Amino acid sequence: MANALLQLRSWLTATLSARDDRGSSLVEYAMLLALIAMVCIVAVNLIGDPVSQGLSNGGDGFRP
Repeated sequence: MANALLQLRSWLTATLSARDDRGSSLVEYAMLLALIAMVCIVAVNLIGDPVSQGLSNGGDGFRP
């Protein structure tokens, strides 16, 4: 039992002392992707209706 606790302690110490930046890079990329998605959604909402109405009005002049 003592041997298992000693192995667990050494494993935890080695795991917690290791500094790995892979997780933080993944979080940064996820945040960047979320920001880009939000900017695209806002742009489509702001520009979509006027462009749609302009195209609809422009198409009305071509009816025979």
